[in-house]
Formats: sequence, structure tokens, C-alpha cells
Amino acid sequence: MRAFIFPGQGSQAVGMGKTLSDASPVARAVFEEVDDALGQHLSRVMWEGPADDLTLTENAQPAIMANAIATLRVLAQEGGVRLADKVDYVAGHSLGEYSALCAAEALDLATTARLLKLRGRAMQAAVPVGEGAMAALLGADVEKASVIAGAAVDSILAEGGAEQVCTVANDNDPSQVVISGHRAAVERAVALAKEMGAKRAVLLPVSAPFHCALMADAATAMEAALAEADLRAPLVPVFANVDAAAVADPGAIRRLLVEQVTGRVRWRESVLAMADAGVTEFVEFGGKVLAPMVKRIVPDATVTSVVTMDDVEALTKTL
Repeated sequence: MRAFIFPGQGSQAVGMGKTLSDASPVARAVFEEVDDALGQHLSRVMWEGPADDLTLTENAQPAIMANAIATLRVLAQEGGVRLADKVDYVAGHSLGEYSALCAAEALDLATTARLLKLRGRAMQAAVPVGEGAMAALLGADVEKASVIAGAAVDSILAEGGAEQVCTVANDNDPSQVVISGHRAAVERAVALAKEMGAKRAVLLPVSAPFHCALMADAATAMEAALAEADLRAPLVPVFANVDAAAVADPGAIRRLLVEQVTGRVRWRESVLAMADAGVTEFVEFGGKVLAPMVKRIVPDATVTSVVTMDDVEALTKTL
């Protein structure tokens, strides 16, 4: 059994998709459609930068999706590979869940781009710049990370400080967990992490504290947008981030996408659940971020990252 998987924010880089677009009219059409849907030259930002513009959440999210879908469509149209014939499940990390739904034809490309543009803006606007933060705890599993986050909040309260949010945002793999919340609490967690058993703790260069309760306003915005979106049953089930379970009902997908904004990205559990369902092969589109995580979660799995035309051609021969 096989799953197609799609990366999240952080996988963007200036130049992404340019070589693919130059080599394939199919890929070029994807970038043009996304540009038209958004009313901006997002592809120019992707290919020429500057990096600061590409890293803006409202640009990074649709850009990463467009790059992944362009790669997939080259495989489908030039390689003659139909997703419904070759894939049992799809899944994505955070915004990658939208890419997965687009890949499985639950959302059309233009709608997906507009939803992600809105999602990026809403997440950025939910918390004033500088008030939130995220940090990666390396060498810590989700239980240890939860204890560290809780200790940070408790220590601030013990000093007479205000109530803070600090919680696990991404359970990526057995050795990498990301926490999110108020900057003071996240910085305190980073300071405490090593003495509490983590190998290392690193503040992440992000503009907002994603996947925590501080994103409540963004969840409200996405609930309204998703209620209006044409969302159909996917060709194959998608493993949702927030409950690490397969879903195909459009109403349930809408609800889970709203919950995802403030909820934990349960990527490790999702990969384990896919493996338990029989998946032995994971193919990542548009990045090389998730495949190494999958190998750390399920060492016996076969993993492939598809980014270039050479990657597409190599994959076509194996499917």
C-alpha cells in the first residue's frame, strides 16, 4: 500500500519549481493558475525572491502547495499515473493537508490557493508580531516536550507572571517536537529544555505561534471560508493532522481543517496509523522534509522524495 504525502511551511526556498516549470508545460500551467487565482505573481516570488517575501506566511503556504501539486500533475499527465489507481491514502503536514486534499480532488487548485492565502493572512493577524514564538525540541518525544512546556508555564506563574500559553504544536517524529505559544513561555521552555532531558532546543524563525490556542481568531476565519468552499469527497481518504485518522466525508474534513488551526499536528501518529493500515511506501511531493521523518517513525518503510523532473521520471518507472 502507498501514501502520497505533502510538506508544510519551512520547506520553501527561492527557486522552488522554476526548473520544473521550464521543463514542463503541465507544471507551468499550475503556477499560472495559482497566480491567476490569487491575483499576484506568486511564481515570480517563488523563483526570484526575495526570500523574505517568500517566507511571509501568506506567500509561503500557497507557494509550497503549488510546487507540490505541479510535481504531482507532471507525474499524472506526463507519466500517465492516476492517483486513484496507485495510491491508498494521502496526508500532509499542516498546510500540506490542503495540498493532499487538492491532490485527491476534494478541492480544486484555485480554491486551495485562495484558502491557503487566507489561512496565512489569518494566522499572521491572530497574534501581534513579537508576542508569540515556536521552538523545536530535539531529542525529546511528545511526552517529554509536554512536561517541558508545562514547566515553563508553571515557572512563570510561580514568579507572579501572567498566565501563558505554551503547548506541543507539532509531534513530528520520535526525536523532534515543536512547541508554540507566548514568546516568554516558549523562551522559558527553551531555557529549561536541556536540564529536563532534551538534547537541544531551538527557537524557530516563524512570524506567529501556529497550532496553539492563540490561533483562535484564525480558526474562526477559516471556518467561515471553508463553509463557502466547494469541498468534495476525496478520491482516496486523507489522514487528518488533528486526529491521525483517515477521513473522506466532506463535512468531517471541514471540521478537522478548522480544528487544525489551533490543534496539534499529530504527524508521528498519522504515519504510524498509515503503517498500521498497511502502508509500506511513502512518496513526498515538492520537498525533502517529511521523508526523513517517516524513516525515523517507521524505519522499514520505503520513502521517496519527488522534486525534479528526474525524480518524476524515476518514480514513474516504479509505479
